[in-house]
Parts: sequence; structure tokens; C-alpha cells
Amino acid sequence: MAAFQTTPWRLISGILAVTCLVLMATLGILLKNSFRKQNIRPTSSTEGTTEIQEGSHCCSCQEKWIRYRCNCYFISNKIKTWNESRNFCASQNSSLLQLQNKDDLSFTNQTIFLFWIGLSYNKEHGAWLWEDGSALSPDLFSFSQTVNTRKCLLYGSTGVRGEACERKSHYICKKQLIAAYLGVS
Repeated sequence: MAAFQTTPWRLISGILAVTCLVLMATLGILLKNSFRKQNIRPTSSTEGTTEIQEGSHCCSCQEKWIRYRCNCYFISNKIKTWNESRNFCASQNSSLLQLQNKDDLSFTNQTIFLFWIGLSYNKEHGAWLWEDGSALSPDLFSFSQTVNTRKCLLYGSTGVRGEACERKSHYICKKQLIAAYLGVS
């Protein structure tokens, strides 16, 4: 009778052991695949070496830059004022991020930082303008157009926020992939 009572427990422990092995194998596969993809983290270096990134057949980005939707992005982990950020990006033949639509940078939803982008309030025009002088699309962000004229825009997973341009924050530079490939901005 004692042998009969241990059989169900052996069966249950065997099933649990197999389930545990399957879960561990699945976790191993998921971890392996996640390490293949480039981690999207703020970076601090802009070394000039170029490496071919997975899935790139024609162009690549500099080391420490992220290739996403046919562009190269540098996400800083250092903080600078808006002007210092703009100057840094220019020194890398790029510009502060200019968004075309809300889905342009869905990968930044994984970060907790707010980043300077290439949008500031132009007092002469009484409007938010991108670095290249183009106007902000009214449906891109929902915020008041009438803010302090010394404001620049921070962008992050929580949305956008106008701040004094002298405040120090992280920043995102953007370089078109064709321009990155040719070595021009």
C-alpha cells in the first residue's frame, strides 16, 4: 500500500521537473535572443569606428549609435544644456532629434530619462520651430504653444515638457543613415 501512495507523488514530481526544464530552456532562448539585439541605453562615447549591425545590408552607424528606421541615433548619458547638446550633435555631423510622427522613436519608451530634442520656442515667429527652421506639426504633441520664450523641449516616454534651455539634460542626436554612410550630415 505504501508503494501505491508514492506513485502519484513520483508522477507529480516528474511532471514538475519536466515543466521546470522547459521553462529554463525557454528562458535561455529568450535571453540569447535579447543579447543579439543591440541594447538601447544612453551611451557616452562617439568613437569613429563603424560596425555592421544585425539586419543592415547596405549602411551602418558609428559605434555607440543606434540604427533604427533608416537613421542613426546617439542617446547620451551625459547631461548638457540645449545649446551644448545641439553643438555636440553638430560636431558629429548630426542634429538634435527632429520627430516626424509619434512613432518615430518608440524605442525610447524603454528609458526613464527626458531628452533634449531639436525643438525650441522662436520668439520672432511666436512658434515652436525645429533646428532646421520648420514648424512643429500641430498634431505631433499636445501642449500649450504659449509658453516662456526661453523654453526648449524635452522628450521622453512620458511625453514632452518645455524647460529653460539652460537646464542640463540628456539629449538625442539624429543622423540620416544615407548621410551617415556617406559621412555627411
